Amino acid sequence: MADDSKKTLRGSIMDFFKGLPERGKKIWAYCSDEVWNDTRSNWKVDTIKTINLSVRSFMNTKLQNQASSLTYNTLLAIVPALAILFAIGRGFGFQNLITSQLFNSLPSQKRALEAAIGFVDQYLAQASQGVFVGVGLVFLLWTLISLMSNIESTFNLIWGVASDRSMARKVIDYTAILFLLPILMVCSSGISLLMSSTMFENTIFKIFSPALKVILDLAPFLLCWLSFTGMYMLFPNTKVKFKYALLSGVLAGTGFQILQYLFVSGQLYVSKYNAIYGSFAFLPLLLLWLQLVWTITLSGAVLCYSSQNIFQFSFNSDINTISPDYKRKIAVVIMAIVTQRFEKQYQPLRVSDFAALYHMPARLVGEVINELVEAGLLSEVYLGKNNEERAYQPAVDIHTISLGYVMKKIDTTGSAQFIPHFKDEFAPLLNLLNEISENVIEGKSDILLMDVPVNIEGTPDPSIKSH
Repeated sequence: MADDSKKTLRGSIMDFFKGLPERGKKIWAYCSDEVWNDTRSNWKVDTIKTINLSVRSFMNTKLQNQASSLTYNTLLAIVPALAILFAIGRGFGFQNLITSQLFNSLPSQKRALEAAIGFVDQYLAQASQGVFVGVGLVFLLWTLISLMSNIESTFNLIWGVASDRSMARKVIDYTAILFLLPILMVCSSGISLLMSSTMFENTIFKIFSPALKVILDLAPFLLCWLSFTGMYMLFPNTKVKFKYALLSGVLAGTGFQILQYLFVSGQLYVSKYNAIYGSFAFLPLLLLWLQLVWTITLSGAVLCYSSQNIFQFSFNSDINTISPDYKRKIAVVIMAIVTQRFEKQYQPLRVSDFAALYHMPARLVGEVINELVEAGLLSEVYLGKNNEERAYQPAVDIHTISLGYVMKKIDTTGSAQFIPHFKDEFAPLLNLLNEISENVIEGKSDILLMDVPVNIEGTPDPSIKSH
């Protein structure tokens, strides 16, 4: 009996290990692709989707290209940015404090900062003479506003926002950030000095010295987390919820601090760069550091977007290969829903509402709605206390919106007739195509979308959360 039990146990163990590769393949297939077709909403599925999307975004070629573009823009804006900081700092007598704060915040780029500060001193000396004062200030502000505008455009691309802020809004918001930044740096440095000197020397606070020391040690992390959180909330031209921005800010800020540590500890191993580049050895290291910083930043932005709108990536592979015919049908359905809800004076729907009520992937809905707005079929309206949420309503009289009208608008929106002699050279075939398409459209032109049978109430799926 004992021998039989041992054989049975041995056989079970062998079967377990034999089945491991197959189970591993299934788990990998689910985590890498099939999870996006899983419409359940629980912490396990959401966590797998978030990790999946974060890894994909970090390895995404487009994200790396955007990081490279922002690296170039940042390199151009380093001197103007520091010039603004030091100009404001000199006005308040805080230049040395800002310098020490920069060195403390970016210890891995001490050589680059020293070189940049040298350029800044020369820049400000020239900028303080003659007509160059006004022109130089405008150039400084424009360079920095252009950089932040590119950051906003990249974040909007990640969030699927079609429009940036207006130029007037950009100038006001970005200029406010530029003038507030040195003040915040001085305040954070002053708080650190106050806690490290006054409180530690006071006998009343000596009992709290270990706790205060821990707080001071964590201060760079806290400031970094708050900086990334603020970036993820302020730059996208849409509403970002604090809890998702904070989560992404903590992860991105931690990644940034780890990168700082690696670069500081790795300075001991860059003697080969010194041999090749000489006094310019800091430059390739600066470029590499900037590229990695922007990659971490944009990965955090994707994580913030995905955690707030995880359902938007459902059926991701199907959306990438969607047929024009199926996409057109979805567009007509969306137009019918919007038209009939408008007729009944229902509240306009947001993209997330379409996803929750009609089980449509929000990413696909967003793409289709942007095309309908471009075609002049839909227009944006703003909801919420601060008008920060976009919803959509018909852009034309609903009594003129027929199936034929919508299909013709969809098919004819965009560039056309730009190839020389194309129309004349292929006239017989093009006339035949026009005749077929017109027959199809004309046959349905008298059917108004208000009369099309469609469920405008929706059927919410309890497994789909509307964020």
